[in-house]
Order: sequence, then C-alpha cells, then structure tokens
Amino acid sequence: MAISSTLQPVSAQVPTTAQALFVRYLLAVLIDLVVLCLFDEYSERVQVDTFTTALLAAILLQFLLKVTLVIEHRIADWFKTKPGALWRITRFLSAWLILFGSKFVILEAIVFAFGDGVQFFGALHGVVALIVVLIVMILAEEVVARTYRRLAGWGETPSGQGGAA
Repeated sequence: MAISSTLQPVSAQVPTTAQALFVRYLLAVLIDLVVLCLFDEYSERVQVDTFTTALLAAILLQFLLKVTLVIEHRIADWFKTKPGALWRITRFLSAWLILFGSKFVILEAIVFAFGDGVQFFGALHGVVALIVVLIVMILAEEVVARTYRRLAGWGETPSGQGGAA
C-alpha cells in the first residue's frame, strides 16, 4: 500500500482558495505563537504573562506584519513605474524606512493592546528584541513553507507503476 493512501483521509479533497488561505494564516499564527512562547521561556528580553496573551499577540503580530508588507509592496510598485536610478534608490530607502519604522508601530500596538502583558526589553526600549523575534518568526514561517513546497511530490510513485511502500 502506498504511503499516500495509508496516511490520507478517505475523502481527501483539493482545498478551495478560502480554505488554503485559512490554513496558511492559521499555521503562520501558530508558528508565531511557538516562536513568541520560546522567546518568553528562554530569553530575558521577552516576557509574556499568559498563553492566551501570547496567542492574541501572535495574531496581532501576524496581522501587523501582513499589513506592513502590503504597504511596502504597494509603495514599491509605485516607485517601479518611475524610471531612473534616483527612483530605484528612493524605492529602496522607502522600503527600508517602512519595514524598520513599522517595528516601532508594532511595538506601540503591542503595548496598547496588552500593556504589561507582553514586554520586550533591551536596546531602543525593546525594539531590537522585537526585531529579533519578528525575524525568527519570518524565518520559521519560511522554513515551514519551503518544507511544504518540497513535500509536494514526495512519496508519489510514477504514474502507471503502482508501487507499494
């Protein structure tokens, strides 16, 4: 019996776009939750009061990161329509400003939403610790996404050969 037939439910169906987006963002929030909780447990620069607070913070962080990327991409797309080296440099600088400056906005949103329930300590009033946490979150999401894409053809047998595992 092939691996794919023994591990999949009998009624495996191709997901709709809405279902795929739901799973994508649910997984991203869960990855962010794990990263945030690991930093809370193993770093003195991150403190989260409760698991519920960590879950809500992970949802807020995921939302704010996606909004930041949408804004950055829209502005970059506008700059791409302009010819010349000055516009390319301006596009790079504006992307950097948006991506870096957004961390201050994200930190303030966390403080506003959770008060002392979620705290980042260290340089620049915790912004550096927040940036480290966000970079690790993004890297963890990327590792999971790349693993998922690589598994797309794993375990399948060439058509017509009906191999058993």
